[in-house]
Amino acid sequence: MPRLANKVALITGAASGFGRATAELFVREGARVILTDRQVESGIAAADRLGDGARFAPLDVTQEDQWAAVVAGVKAAEGRLDILVNNAGIGLFRDLTEMTLAEWRLVQAVNSDGVFLGCKHAIPLMRDSVQGRRGGGSIVNIASVAGLVGAPQMSAYCASKGAATMLTKALAMEAAHGRWNIRVNSVHPAYVETALVKAHIAQSPEPEKTRRFLERLQPVGRMGTVDEVAQAILYLASDESSFTTGAELVVDGGMTAQ
Repeated sequence: MPRLANKVALITGAASGFGRATAELFVREGARVILTDRQVESGIAAADRLGDGARFAPLDVTQEDQWAAVVAGVKAAEGRLDILVNNAGIGLFRDLTEMTLAEWRLVQAVNSDGVFLGCKHAIPLMRDSVQGRRGGGSIVNIASVAGLVGAPQMSAYCASKGAATMLTKALAMEAAHGRWNIRVNSVHPAYVETALVKAHIAQSPEPEKTRRFLERLQPVGRMGTVDEVAQAILYLASDESSFTTGAELVVDGGMTAQ
């Protein structure tokens, strides 16, 4: 049987990168998937490629009214929600003293506030959907190794991902003590070949040197792939992780083991 048979999943930032790879994997594993993103054309195209098992809903994760509308749409169309993947995120490479307050706030708004708003609006529907269901519901927040260790020129990003990491743990305890039957976990990738990382490499003064440097940061000697991260998300979304909550699943080629 498919690992996500009869489950409904909502994934943010699903027009590209981890989100799109996760949506593709979830559909193959039997889920009905709502892809969301600010990139409307790319999001529609991604959902169309997945066929009847997927649809697209536009969403800016920093806007609470949009979250309310999307979750209401899921309830009306599907009647339930079993899985939430808070994946939408942005990065910023900038010395702290050169950063504007607007830049700082934007990174926090997407990477931290977006996770908060997703959980706030999805949980009531999830809680009603999974009562008495084996395995229950699952929230997977995509953090980063930058939420566990510091890095130069990444203070805003590290702070936002650290916030998402600790929100995950606190919410996992809240859900457990409340007997919601919902697990809450975080995934922490290192450098993966996403559009964000590729753009950072391309914009550097010496792209090939930057690529080699990023590859060497992982002891395995390479960057990860979006599919490797998607497989980790699938495990936490599936009933196979039914005894796992408040955990940090690190997918980093050994970076944080050093």
